[in-house]
Amino acid sequence: MDVGFVGLGAMGRAMARRLLDAGHSLRVWNRSPEPVAALVAEGASPAETLAAAFDAEVTISMLADDRVVERLLLDEELLSGARAAVHVNMATVSPGLARRAAELHAQHGLGYIAAPVLGRADVAAAGNLNILASGPTAELDWVAPLFDAMGRHTWHLGEDPAAANVAKVSANFLLVSAIEAFSEAAVLAEANGLAPAALLDVLTNSLFPGPVYAGYGAMITEQSFEPAGFRLALGLKDVSLALDTAAATNVPLPLASLLRDSLLQAIAHGHGEQDLAAISTTSRTRAAL
Repeated sequence: MDVGFVGLGAMGRAMARRLLDAGHSLRVWNRSPEPVAALVAEGASPAETLAAAFDAEVTISMLADDRVVERLLLDEELLSGARAAVHVNMATVSPGLARRAAELHAQHGLGYIAAPVLGRADVAAAGNLNILASGPTAELDWVAPLFDAMGRHTWHLGEDPAAANVAKVSANFLLVSAIEAFSEAAVLAEANGLAPAALLDVLTNSLFPGPVYAGYGAMITEQSFEPAGFRLALGLKDVSLALDTAAATNVPLPLASLLRDSLLQAIAHGHGEQDLAAISTTSRTRAAL
């Protein structure tokens, strides 16, 4: 399939490589040129403009947030001239933006699929992402080979374009909650003479097996936050999305408010570009450790 790919951060680069490895034709665009050059060396073609990326059969985008998606991709001139049949937005954005994007795309005869992912850059590189997808069934079926190349499972969440983003925002709220909970538990253990690594060993081999506590817990017990697989500043963005989504439907999220403050404190202390596990520094500071 002829694919345009927009956004070559750590996640986007890994996902684009999976498409190349699966034999798809790829034209790539990014605001900075270095990632484009790297993928061109691996077999992709450069898209000199965003419009060129939207001249493929399908355009996939993986950008940072609502602001960037709105500024770059929700442009009427861009969409009106697009030759692509479908735009697959794989960024973590608000449900409200997903609905606006779907309406605007439809006005210009362009399909829109929301397909945010669960997994960090290393998971993307291995093709093991979980893809949360919503949009018209026929379009989801058509792009299924692309999802198969990038992920291990695609979760079809209905035709409402916002549904996939609701699922992603909810999932990331739970993820940050788990990391904060272990951070506090690790501080409690350490302050009372138990090594956090010993606590982590107990928990991951009994109550809480799985990648969240095992992966983030190891970084927390070692206080090792670089290189960042998922930047703490993006965690704040996702918790803020959860709070905004909740406010729009009168859903109280008191825990999310606590998480936002913990993340803000970590950013204020210079941890914004480190891994999300650096939220644990907030608990340590509060406990004077």
